[in-house]
Amino acid sequence: MRISRKKRPEKALIPKYKKNNEIEAEELIVLDEEGKNIGTMSKKAALDMAFEKEMDLVEINPKSTPPVARLIDFTEFKYQKEKEARKQKAHSKTSETKGLRLSARISEHDLQIKQKQAEKFLNRGDKVKIELNMKGRENARPEIGIEIVKKMITDIQKTTETRFEQEIIRQGKSIVTIIVKK
Repeated sequence: MRISRKKRPEKALIPKYKKNNEIEAEELIVLDEEGKNIGTMSKKAALDMAFEKEMDLVEINPKSTPPVARLIDFTEFKYQKEKEARKQKAHSKTSETKGLRLSARISEHDLQIKQKQAEKFLNRGDKVKIELNMKGRENARPEIGIEIVKKMITDIQKTTETRFEQEIIRQGKSIVTIIVKK
């Protein structure tokens, strides 16, 4: 069986705007280049005005009655909208939840390494889920595990201001907490 290697079309950054003869409404509220209201006029009169000024008539708000159209250079308008969309997309970084797994028998040096890793994640803007798994007879003394998690968090708070998104709780055989940077 052949594998299809067709590229999927990329999703458009901006919605499709109707321009000139694509506009379906017969009556329009027309705005000039600066955005000042010229008034309500027929589609034909607005297209004639756009043709005289060597501009495009672009439907900005199709949902209003009558729809709002603007006299602008469409390529410049489209470029500005795409530029705004790219800028907005670049600024919207979603934070991830990074997980650190510990054990009740973790050595001091290993705990320090996990702490540095947690600080790196927090400084990057991510949430950190600290999970301490207990095995066998360790389950009889959960306070030891809670003490290890508290020690790690106090060490992290010496260098990075943090707050709890989820307090230290016991879930089955694990002790779990989630911290985020303030």
